[in-house]
Amino acid sequence: MKLFDVYPLFDVNIVSGKGCKVWDDQGQEYLDLYGGHAVISIGHAHAHYINKVTEQLQKIGFYSNSVINRLQAELAERLGRISGYDDYQLFLINSGAEANENALKLASFTNGRTRVLSAQKAFHGRTSLAVEVTNNPKIIAPINDNGHVTYLPLNDLPAWEAELQKGDVCAVILECIQGVGGIQMVTEEFAKGLAEACKRYGTVLICDEIQCGYGRSGKFFAHQWLGICPDIITVAKGIANGFPMGAVLISPDFKPVYGQLGTTFGGNHLACAAALAVLDVMEEEHLVENARIVGDYLMDKLRGLSLSDAVHGTEILDVRGRGLMIGVDLSVPHKEVRGRLVYEQHCFTGCAGTNVLRLLPPLCLTKAEADDFIERLKKAL
Repeated sequence: MKLFDVYPLFDVNIVSGKGCKVWDDQGQEYLDLYGGHAVISIGHAHAHYINKVTEQLQKIGFYSNSVINRLQAELAERLGRISGYDDYQLFLINSGAEANENALKLASFTNGRTRVLSAQKAFHGRTSLAVEVTNNPKIIAPINDNGHVTYLPLNDLPAWEAELQKGDVCAVILECIQGVGGIQMVTEEFAKGLAEACKRYGTVLICDEIQCGYGRSGKFFAHQWLGICPDIITVAKGIANGFPMGAVLISPDFKPVYGQLGTTFGGNHLACAAALAVLDVMEEEHLVENARIVGDYLMDKLRGLSLSDAVHGTEILDVRGRGLMIGVDLSVPHKEVRGRLVYEQHCFTGCAGTNVLRLLPPLCLTKAEADDFIERLKKAL
């Protein structure tokens, strides 16, 4: 048997990591500005994380959700306090797509509607409902194309209000910083107007914080920069620093009904131990603040680079983002530049579209590492 070939791969076998560095099986060190696709929040192989996960595994790694798991309650309390949503309810699952599936299903259970509004260039996952609200026809199979979704231009409030006025919209799902869409930013005016319109027309507002949340933007959630309070918040990626986990944060206005939602693996003992260790480190090392400070520093450096005589041939057209979620818009396709970064400069980045480098490093990135990246990027350009 061989692997089903679904990913274009760099010819590099990563076998270890520490902080914002990883190493391949030949001993070559790489600077990680990708964070395993925004998953590595506290850094690779953090000692506290390793200890807490190991300790839990030596006790019990898994038992079913048919019995009490006090780690779940502890995680709910800690996450509520740290995020500012201590009155919300927590449903634990395994991934971001699953978080969005359950958020959309819960919204429909609540108001009985079926239509959803999503943004152009949105990405919300690859499972049934999650892929249907993703604005990419290449990954929506015919069985998922059920006509539930209307895609609208980001930040065009009149277009969204016109749809909401029809009174049949179940939910609005929104990334407050679009990731796969190329680090597109939601404006405060649009976000506040949309949130008010959702309340007026009885539509559930879901903020997808799977990539832009969990401290990455320099606040715990990206929507907190915009002054809104969604009905449902979905998270995953950085929640457990690489252990598969997702969660739905649910307003107290929603009342649970036995059997509507459920999961086999979600919120298991090992996942909760990993997630609690992440919150320990985020608090102790002030990683949300670090994301803001180092992110601002890195964006300033990148904007300076776009005006610098040091770069010839490839122009940086724009730098967008918040905290350590940054898009670098290039005048050429990113494929060549990313290849040179990996094979010549030994540095990983993400990408979006055809021309955007997407930077999603661990939240522990230092200014010295940001400077190191700038020098490597200059050479790659």
